[in-house]
Amino acid sequence: MRNQDLLTTVDQQLTMRVAGPADAPTIERLAALDSQHAPKGDVIVAEVGGELRAAVPLDGGNAIADPFRPTTDLVALLRERAAQVAGPRPERSHGFAFRLARAA
Repeated sequence: MRNQDLLTTVDQQLTMRVAGPADAPTIERLAALDSQHAPKGDVIVAEVGGELRAAVPLDGGNAIADPFRPTTDLVALLRERAAQVAGPRPERSHGFAFRLARAA
């Protein structure tokens, strides 16, 4: 067996982003496929090959996903990203906590 036989290629791009108003009909359709209500408020979505496959609300509510596609990993990624986006932001310092020494 050659090395190239062992390689798996991914031919579809994964995009995670915050949903906008134009995504509402697609999210509604996805929710209907998943037999759930569409999430309210800010939602982060995953698109594979330009097709919306999963959505997670930033407030931590229930995820929705295409039941006819493998989406477990997508939902896990979205939950992780939602926690990063919605979580507390670290405070920024107003300068360095150290000084550089001058070379003698």
